[in-house]
Amino acid sequence: MQTQGRKIIAILGCLSLLVVAACSGPDSSSPTLRELRIPISSEPPTLDWSLATDNVSFDILTNLMEGLAQYNENLEPVPAVARSWEFSPDGKTVTFYLRDDVYWTDGRPVVAGDFEYSWKRLLNPATAAEYAYFLFDVENAYEYNSGKIKDPERVGVRALSPTVLEVRLKNPVVYFPSIVTFMVTFPQRRDLIERHGDRWTDPENLVTNGPFILKDWRHEYKLELAANEKFYGDRAGVDRVTAYIVREKTTALTLYETGELDMVELPPVAIPHYRESPEYVSLPLLRGYYYGFNTQKPPFDNEKVRRAFAHAIDRSRLPVILQGGEIPTASWIPKGMPGYNANLGAKFDPAAARRLLADAGYPEGKGLPPIIAVFNSNEPIHRLVAEFIQAQWKEHLNVQAEFESQEWKVFLSRLKMDPPQIFRLGWGADFPDPDNFMNLFASTSGNNHLKWANPRYDELVAQGAAEKNPVQRRKIYDQAQTLLTETEAPIIPLFITAQNQLVKPYVRGLKLNAMELLYLKYATLEKT
Repeated sequence: MQTQGRKIIAILGCLSLLVVAACSGPDSSSPTLRELRIPISSEPPTLDWSLATDNVSFDILTNLMEGLAQYNENLEPVPAVARSWEFSPDGKTVTFYLRDDVYWTDGRPVVAGDFEYSWKRLLNPATAAEYAYFLFDVENAYEYNSGKIKDPERVGVRALSPTVLEVRLKNPVVYFPSIVTFMVTFPQRRDLIERHGDRWTDPENLVTNGPFILKDWRHEYKLELAANEKFYGDRAGVDRVTAYIVREKTTALTLYETGELDMVELPPVAIPHYRESPEYVSLPLLRGYYYGFNTQKPPFDNEKVRRAFAHAIDRSRLPVILQGGEIPTASWIPKGMPGYNANLGAKFDPAAARRLLADAGYPEGKGLPPIIAVFNSNEPIHRLVAEFIQAQWKEHLNVQAEFESQEWKVFLSRLKMDPPQIFRLGWGADFPDPDNFMNLFASTSGNNHLKWANPRYDELVAQGAAEKNPVQRRKIYDQAQTLLTETEAPIIPLFITAQNQLVKPYVRGLKLNAMELLYLKYATLEKT
């Protein structure tokens, strides 16, 4: 099995020699013990954690910064910069008590006011943060972000002292400690942002508080992280992490096989050849993969057309094509999370799909305007899925959709400015609660690119966030998912993804998890 894999990689790797040479050191076949070398699939669009929305930026930021809490190996929020927290009896006030031994890399202590500034900057309409909705459970957060109130002092977060942060909520939110594990809630320095403006995240200006510092950023090539000697916790187990920007998974696999990388995500074509390798690690993720519609662009302003396209896809074939342990699904909340219901969604039904399309005025696809779907090009899986979906719509609806690929940054920019008729996206859990998946498509969500707003859906999502009874909560989310994936169908859920990695045997302490949290501070490199 190992030999077959290397043959595949030798063929694919012929195109990758320049990249291999660029990553090679004086003796790259035997790694420096204290340097961990990892690939990232693209240039981070931003390292401003108020503006970042993607997993590449998050992988870097989660190792440069720490917030009030972080996850343990069971994905439970545990203290980080906050040494503890407590809820008021009515559940509407959370008080965080900060450690007094946490410092920024320039030696200044991290204080509660740094969190207050960061949260209000996130919510400031001028920041235009897509993740502002993440804090809408905070009193007056939505009102400030939407411009209904102008005074940030009315937002329910304030530093009572350098080590005490008070957060007032609109309603009790039992999962709020999970919210503060996420990057958009990390502290920020007002003085540095005001001094450097848009350049505050450049390596020479960036001041952080996490286990690593940003040592170097060579755009479109690599980022270098160095262990932070001022970090309050145990020192990172490696001296340096080098994150190489490798856009093609086949290229990354070549680099792994030739000793240039210490871990790698497998491309679909290579997974069968590595399943028996002791270096192979696979586990399901709390991550959904979907196609979304711009519901304001014809013909997808008609829910019957959207439903027709959703019913015309046989999702059961996708795991065979992708070969990575994906779980096909027509519902949205992923398996492994409360609220998962495999019985929901627009199931594969070609007859219903054709009938709906005819009822919408397009029998056998006749009369439809040109259909264009867009996906990002940095992952081979996206092209495989696109080719399959294109064939399904042609076979079952007689619709010839055109598919376009775009580089990740360009793709994200297009989604923000003018989403295409159809676009590919995924969503991985920011915290392990169904609200994180359902709130994504609320009308107030900055990450909702569907141009879809449904008051009843918003109402159900709000009810679900406040409901403590798990049985009742499940019923609420069933209703909301039915709106989202069946009756109005602004999205087509396709599958729940899985992680398929190779990790060198000398890499220890790096535990992969269902949220793809990459806590590099725990990694060590040991001779075998």
